Parts: sequence; structure tokens; C-alpha cells
Amino acid sequence: MKAAAFHGVDLAIDAFAAEPGEASPSPATLVRWLDDQGLVAKGMRLRWDFLVRLGNTPPVVLLFRDGSASLLMRTSPEEGLVWLADPMMPFGTPPVPVDHLRLSQVWTGDIVLIKRNRNQSEADARFDLAWFVRMVLREKRPMRDILLAALISSILQLFPALIVMQVIDRVVNYHSMATLVSLSAFVIILSVYEILLTYAQKEMSLVVATRLDARISLHAFNRLLMLPLEFYEREQTGEVLGRFAAIFKVRDFITGQMMSTLLDLFVLIVLLPVLFYLCAPLAWMTVAAAGLIGVIVVVTLPAMTRVMGAYIQSDLKRNAVLYETVAGIKTVKTMALEGTRREDWDEATAHVVRWRLASGRLSNWINLLIQPINLFINRGIILVGAYLILIHASGMQAGALMAFMMLSGRVTAPLVGLARLVESFNEVTVSLSEAGSVLNQPTETLALTTGLRPPIKGALDFVHVNYTYPGSSTPALKDINFSIPAGTMLGLVGRSGSGKSTLTRLLLGVSRNYDGFVKLDDVDLREINLHYLRRCMGVVLQDNFLFRGTIKDNITAQRAGLTFEEVVKAARLAEAEEFIERMPAGFNTFIEEGSTNISGGQRQRLAIARAVVTDPKLMILDEATSALDPESEALVNANLEHLGAGRTMVIVSHRLSSLVNCDLIGVMDQGRMVDLAPHHVLVERCEIYRTLWLQQNRHLYKEDVKHDEEVMEKWDAHEKEESVQKAKMQKNGEADR
Repeated sequence: MKAAAFHGVDLAIDAFAAEPGEASPSPATLVRWLDDQGLVAKGMRLRWDFLVRLGNTPPVVLLFRDGSASLLMRTSPEEGLVWLADPMMPFGTPPVPVDHLRLSQVWTGDIVLIKRNRNQSEADARFDLAWFVRMVLREKRPMRDILLAALISSILQLFPALIVMQVIDRVVNYHSMATLVSLSAFVIILSVYEILLTYAQKEMSLVVATRLDARISLHAFNRLLMLPLEFYEREQTGEVLGRFAAIFKVRDFITGQMMSTLLDLFVLIVLLPVLFYLCAPLAWMTVAAAGLIGVIVVVTLPAMTRVMGAYIQSDLKRNAVLYETVAGIKTVKTMALEGTRREDWDEATAHVVRWRLASGRLSNWINLLIQPINLFINRGIILVGAYLILIHASGMQAGALMAFMMLSGRVTAPLVGLARLVESFNEVTVSLSEAGSVLNQPTETLALTTGLRPPIKGALDFVHVNYTYPGSSTPALKDINFSIPAGTMLGLVGRSGSGKSTLTRLLLGVSRNYDGFVKLDDVDLREINLHYLRRCMGVVLQDNFLFRGTIKDNITAQRAGLTFEEVVKAARLAEAEEFIERMPAGFNTFIEEGSTNISGGQRQRLAIARAVVTDPKLMILDEATSALDPESEALVNANLEHLGAGRTMVIVSHRLSSLVNCDLIGVMDQGRMVDLAPHHVLVERCEIYRTLWLQQNRHLYKEDVKHDEEVMEKWDAHEKEESVQKAKMQKNGEADR
């Protein structure tokens, strides 16, 4: 807390909880907690000789073997001392000097570096070409060295041509052996120096490219994780993955073609003056030819951009078809949809081939226009130069012509490369736009990094809550009002579309733009840090995802470092211990991708174990037992009281038998909470609940079947009348608009 206060951040010690099984918090635990608090922290293990050379740094946290810690205030390598401050001492207490011997008796060797996160604006910055430029400019020193090496290398590239000129004009014409020996020695020295310089330049370029690659990948994936769930629900997964993959095309362009072309352009700074010195007419011809190439590229730029954009769009749609087919392969196989999916793939491929052919033909036409100019630069200039020598128009000799030809090739290569760079830039611009359509979406960054972190007990209050899904005109929740104390087991029941799952989405912070207030322990849910809120909850959905890894890894996914006893206890509560022990490797059994080697019921019970292993104070079970067989469901329902001990539980289920033991059951209908009471009260006074209960338990209430049918007829007539009225209102509203 003292180290954080140095950076202007106040930490609430009540919000910290050591990982279960840890006698004292480990560096990894502290780092995760500090990151959640909006700081940037890093754990390291240092030797004394490195620690004593840290100098006068901001406070560094040193971890001791007894679980305590101290602040490193300053160091003195000359004296072999470090000055430590006890965070429990009053403010203003001077630090105590400690030598290596005394520190080694208590210090674990671990330190935690802390600084304030000042790069949030950069993390939220718009993903565009300007962002890439800023990333490149962060490598100022290595880029300066690379440019300096490129400039020196360009100067060195002059010498081979000049040496050839001297060999032809002096050594060959005048048979000068001494000049040949001198030039030979110079060539050897020059070659060694050029080899070393080229190696250094490539090594530095590799380092810069690797750093940029890492920054781009980390930033892009972090933005992907910060996007709200609503974005993924409305977008096709295949298209999202395809657009995200476009980032790597931009990365390859920035770190590869663009960097190498820009470095090659430094050759022009040195070589163009030399070309004009050797022969001005030929130099002007070379520059004019290169300029003509640039004009051709610029003129064809709009057409190439349009064609490449259409090609990338068609490729994204084809990738979406591929992803959907692979993800839904069970449905494809069981319903014999191979023919339908093949038709969709063929149609998507036809569009890709069409635009690929169009882009290839356009590129060929551009090359057809450029190639004659390029050939003239490489072959025609020697003929013009020979003509100038014959008529003695420029005073140039044969050696100078050979030198000019060697240097002109080095001049035209960067110019042609620049033209190709502009051509490739069209595709990169489209790729950047596609990637930006994903990464520039509004994120949850503010909610995930700011907000309160109060101790969670589990009391819930809904006060006049109304919510409408984006793009819909019908409210999903209408004036929801209820309160439950901490430790309550609340069941939610209702027909499909009644608003049960929408209510849980609000609790999870998935949807935050609602009217009214949702309070957790008298704190507005929107004021609580979203990451902290979700870590304090246990959630089991109808269709749960298990990661590729062992059963133990999946159960402890939310909080690493749990003891094996904690894992077994969670599995026992979820009725998963029995089938886990039957497996050959037990808790170390490896779960394949897509959980193909376990059944749906086993996957659901592992998800329940994963939710309870962190001992959350608030649990949400949304159709958590829907995939279980009757026996497993009965066992899990019997354990609900144990699962709910000491915590608030919100259970959404269509099976009323699993909600009978709930303290309160909320009956939802068309977005409203029509009743809230225990089971025995609802059966007596709530017609909707009684109808659903009788539907599911006809065998127990044969005498009420006739009454049930009458109630159902009334209810269906009521729903039909409401649907007709709603359609009329919607039609009248459209007519008014």
C-alpha cells in the first residue's frame, strides 16, 4: 500500500485475498492483484549484486520468508548497503541500512516492481496507421542506428562501381600493376567492413521488427479481450477471426517490405549525386523513367484499392463458411448437410477466385506498363551511353559508363521497390480497415480497470430496472423491482423469452446501458470494477466451454494455485468426483479441444466445480442442469443447499422441480416479475406458476388436469390477444413514422 501510495494510488486492503493454500502471498498473487487495482506490477528474482545496483529507484517491494515485506528506498554499491523502510512504521521514519549478510537471512530473493499505469490512453488508442507509426517511433535509438548503418552502407556501395571505373580506365588502359595491387587491398578491406556493417544492420533490423511484432500482437489480443460480449454475439465468429488475422498482414508489411524499401531509399541520397557527376544526361533519363513508373502506379491506385477490397471481403466470407462448417461439424454430419455446406463453400470460393483473378490481371497490366521502362533503364541506357561516348558529347569514358550502369541498377531497384510498396499499400490499407472494424469497437476498458472493489456479501436490489436490447423496440425487462438478502437462494422461472437470462446478463455486467438501478450490497453495480465483480462470481451457463488441458487446470482456471484438497472438494460438491476418479489419470486427465472425450453431463459438472472452487459469494446458474441425466440432476439438486451455503444463488431453470427448495422463486413473463415467493405460495396464488407446475407434474396431479387445460386455454388466448395488440401498435407506429 505504501508503494502504491508513492504513485498516487490508494489500495483497499480489504479487497486483497491471498490464494488458497498460500501461507503468504506469492509474487504472482501480488502482481495479479496489483494489476487488478489499475497498477503495472512485475515480479522478479534478483541476486544481491543486482539489487545493490538498482540505485535511487521508486520504492521496490522486497518479500521476506515470514510473509512480511519491506520497501527498498535506496542503495549504495560502494558501501554494500541497501536502505529498507518498514511499511508498518509511522510516516517519516528514516530507512534502515542493511548489508548483504543480514538481508540474506530474511529475504526470499523476490521483489515486486510497481508503477502507475499511464498507458491507458495508448491501450485505448484507435487502431490505424498512425498507431503503427507511433510504435515505430518508440524505437528511436535502434532506428537511428539502423538509418546510420544504411547511410554508411550506401556510401560503401559506391566504391565497387568506382573501382571498376578505375580498373578499366587506368589499370587496363595503362597496364598499371601498382594501381591494381592498391585497389585489391582496398577491395579486401572494404569487403570485410561492408560484411560486418551489413550483419549489424540486419541484426538491429531484426530486433526492431521483433519488438514491433510483439507490441502489435500483444496490443491486438488485449483489445480483443476488452471487447464486450455483445459484440461477439452480433458478429460472425469466422469474420471476426478473419479480420483479426488481417493484422498480421499489416505487421508483415510494416516489419518487412516497408522497412526494407525505406532503407533501400537511403541509397538514392548518396547515389543520385554521383550519377549526375558521372553523366548528367543519363542521370536525368534514369530519374525520368523512374518517375514515369511512379505516375503509372498512382494512376492505377484507385482501381487496385477497389479490387483488393472486394477480394479481401470475399475471402473473409469464405473463412466464415469454413469456420461455421468446422464448428458445427456434428450438425453437418448428423443432418447430412454436406451438400448444402459444399454449395455455400463453392459459391464463396467462386467470389474469391473472381476477385483474385481480377486483381491478378490488373497487377499484370500494371507490370506490362512498367516493364518496358524498367528494361530501358537496365539495357537502353548502356546504348545511349555508348552513343554519347562515340560522339564525345559528355566526355565520359568506358569505365565511367560501366560504373554508371552498376550504380543505376542500385538506383532503380529502390524506386521500383517503392512503386511495388505503394501497390502493396492498397492491400494493407484494406487489411488495416478490416482489422480496425474489430479492434476499434467500443471496449470495456474503463469498466474493467476502474471502479469500486467492495467486499461482496451477496445482497441484491433491483430498482425500477428497464432494459431493451440494441436494435430492438420491445423491452426485454420492464420495471423490475425486488430485493433479496445475502445468502438467499433465488430461482427464476418463466417461458422462453420472458427475461430470465437477460436479468442474469445485467448481474454479470454484460449489459450495462439499462434504466434504473441494480445494487449489490447497496452499491450500484455499474460503480463496481467489472473485472473484480466477475472474479467474485461463480457462473454456470447452459453451454459451458472447457479449455484444452487437464481436468484440474480447467477447475482452477479462474484462480491458479489452489490446493488439491480444494479442487477435490469442488468436484465433490458438483457430483463430479465419481466420474473423475474412474478416469485413468483422474484429475490429470487431459481434455481435448471441444471436450470431445467427455460427455455433455460430465462437462456440465466440471463447469459447476469450476464455479464453486473459488468460493464465490454470488453464484449464477443459468440452466446449469439442463444437460445432465435425471440421476446426475437429482444429485446436483440435492447438493444445492450445500452449494448455496453462505452465498447468494440465482438459479434459472425451466424445470420447476429443481427450484422447489429455493428460498424465493421469481416468476417472469414478458419482461416483468409477476410474482416472487416460495414454491408453496406460488402454487396457490400465481396462475402462471401453477400452470407450469401442473404441466411438468401431470402424473402427480391427475385431478387438476382438467383445470390445467382450462388455464392453458385462457393463457394461450391471453397471449394471442396480446400478440395481436402488439402487432397493431407496431403497425400504427410504422405508419406514423
